[in-house]
Amino acid sequence: MKMSKVRNFNVHQEVARQGILFNKSKGQHILKNPLVIQSMVEKAALRPTDVVLEIGPGTGNMTVKMLEKAKKVIACEIDPRMVAELQKRVQGTVYHSKLQIVVGDVLKSNLPFFDLCAVLMFQREFAERLVAKPGDKLYCRLSINTQLLARVDMLMKVGRNNFRPPPKVESNVVRIEPRNPPPPINYQEWDGLTRIAFVRKNKTLSAAFKQTTVVTMLEKNYKIHCSLNNKTVPDDFDIKQLINHVLKKIEAETKRARTMDIDDFIRYK
Repeated sequence: MKMSKVRNFNVHQEVARQGILFNKSKGQHILKNPLVIQSMVEKAALRPTDVVLEIGPGTGNMTVKMLEKAKKVIACEIDPRMVAELQKRVQGTVYHSKLQIVVGDVLKSNLPFFDLCAVLMFQREFAERLVAKPGDKLYCRLSINTQLLARVDMLMKVGRNNFRPPPKVESNVVRIEPRNPPPPINYQEWDGLTRIAFVRKNKTLSAAFKQTTVVTMLEKNYKIHCSLNNKTVPDDFDIKQLINHVLKKIEAETKRARTMDIDDFIRYK
């Protein structure tokens, strides 16, 4: 049998066995292990009054479990085939009236009100970056920016063989709980500070702020600031001297982003 025919045969066998051919290029890896699904639902601590947003319900393995616990589930799915599978799964059951399906890209959809969307599964390394602490190898700008606005906890590991078809990487489940109220800071300034500091997180802040592109940007921003506030820029103004003065004043010259926590950056901001 020719290779092309073998591939086609395998594809047809896959469709016959699963009932639907999943598109791996779109990240369609369906969680099949009922014990993992049950554990995730339990860790989400759903209440009978919760309206839950589920992104990418697939064929509904987890959706049904959440419908058992919550008041309502809003399932956002981009693949019409998956939508049809999900509709068939709840048709004629007590869960039909509790499920609302939004067809389309969740990033482009106008979503109705929901209470809970904070128990998420990511590729393992990405999840580990979310929860990484100062000094950890994976600690980065993503870590500190996420933890500034939310409490992030690692809930469980999920091996690749718990999916159909198995993805190339392992996964982790995290809980993200927004801080309420959020910290009272200027987020634009915070983003600018951490962006510079983490470009080379192992370098000292002194070295990070002396990069040519950073110096040029800061000088431009300073002059714009002076112009907007009717301040005159001295003829002998030297942005490098100002940078050195500020870093020395706050005793930050030898600090490195990889070891700095949120309080450190807030203090320096």
